Amino acid sequence: MSGDMNAMLEPGMLVQNPNAPEWGTGQVQSNINGRITVNFREAGKVVMDGSKVILVPIYQA
Repeated sequence: MSGDMNAMLEPGMLVQNPNAPEWGTGQVQSNINGRITVNFREAGKVVMDGSKVILVPIYQA
């Protein structure tokens, strides 16, 4: 199910990892076959398995 939740993530979107809030806000670099690469402000570039973590999109007004 979590993979489906991450399927809508596209490059350029801002996200947070609720399991690692200390990473800060990240920008999605790619989302290919469930492997999501995000460049986080505090953690740098991280590649995650979309079936193991649900990233939370950040919508700016």
